Amino acid sequence: MTRHLPRCLRLDPSDTVIFEQPAEPGEWAVPGGFEFWDTPPETLAGKRRQAFRGGFLGLLSFGWSTLVEVAEVTEAEHATALAALARRIRTHHGAPDDAAAMAAAREELAFAESLCDHPPGTVLALSRRVEEGEVRESFRTLHRREAPHTQFTTLPVFSVVEDEAPEHPDLTAFARRLKS
Repeated sequence: MTRHLPRCLRLDPSDTVIFEQPAEPGEWAVPGGFEFWDTPPETLAGKRRQAFRGGFLGLLSFGWSTLVEVAEVTEAEHATALAALARRIRTHHGAPDDAAAMAAAREELAFAESLCDHPPGTVLALSRRVEEGEVRESFRTLHRREAPHTQFTTLPVFSVVEDEAPEHPDLTAFARRLKS
């Protein structure tokens, strides 16, 4: 049976600007909401707030990525991601022992895996917000098109228009014409 996990994706350099620590493309990722458990959401500001609102947590750099893609993961890669996540939970989030950290990491990785019930290459985005005092996460999928969208392909973005306006227009005369 093939397993899938989210893998960080960078389509443009925006993650390097909006996040304090951007994840590297190709890292395995989880939603990472647990990174904010000890911070009241209303106190988040700046780049940390951006990470809260729409970031997936990379499991190598522990940086943030706006988008991830569904990708096949080997058992060895899965085990490495699990160990890294358990270590993070133990050292940065106060898990009482290695067993508790591993259990929490398994749960988070299983949730991430459950988001990947799509073909490889499917892009995922998340939105995290507070509703009625509770943190809510919602996920969107973006699927590749089989054929390019052609509705606007024949329309130019820019066109050159010849203008016969004088080099020094009479703006006073122009204003008079607008008033009449």
